[in-house]
Amino acid sequence: MMGAKVSNTDSFIDEVTEEVRREKLFGYLRRYGWIGIACVLLLVGGAAFNEFRTAQARDAAQAAGDALLAALEENDASQRAAALEAVTAQGSSAAVTLLLRAATQQEAGAVADAAQTLNALAVDPDVPQMYRDLAAFKAAMLPSEDAAARKAALEALSAPGLPFSLLAVEQLAYMALAEGDTDGAVTLLRRIDEDANTTRGLRERVQTLMVALGAEMPDAATQ
Repeated sequence: MMGAKVSNTDSFIDEVTEEVRREKLFGYLRRYGWIGIACVLLLVGGAAFNEFRTAQARDAAQAAGDALLAALEENDASQRAAALEAVTAQGSSAAVTLLLRAATQQEAGAVADAAQTLNALAVDPDVPQMYRDLAAFKAAMLPSEDAAARKAALEALSAPGLPFSLLAVEQLAYMALAEGDTDGAVTLLRRIDEDANTTRGLRERVQTLMVALGAEMPDAATQ
């Protein structure tokens, strides 16, 4: 009989303890439950925002691509340049658009405008470095009445290690030939021929010009 009373007492205590725990849990939920709800809302809202931004970027890129293709369909170079100027793009797409615009401006005879476009691209910190280097090289390639400035630009680009250094040296060789400095041109061409980074096409072009200039060519076995 005594054992039954003890068992009933223990059961009653367990029930009371469980009820107290339940009340505490509900109290915590009432007091702090908003934190969990807020976290869920933040996670869901963040995912939705990221999806929205991704969709916006995709739509913007598609719109820029459509505008670029439409501009390139213009037959007249001046109209094509004007259409390219109206294209709005970001990042690498913007760099490609500007390079195409400069090429079209040059085709239309607006060399000064092409130089301005390329020079602005070459110093734009928001553009990937390879496009900036290409813009600087193309700007130096433009015909100019200021031969000294063009030569200085090419010499700066011809420094070893720069991505278009050998092509810049080639242009300097052509300038030397135009000035009547055949020996200087051959020296520059030989510099390209002896560089390990020279591509096959560039080496063949340089060697062909050297032969035409009567330069002494190294034996194939020593190259």
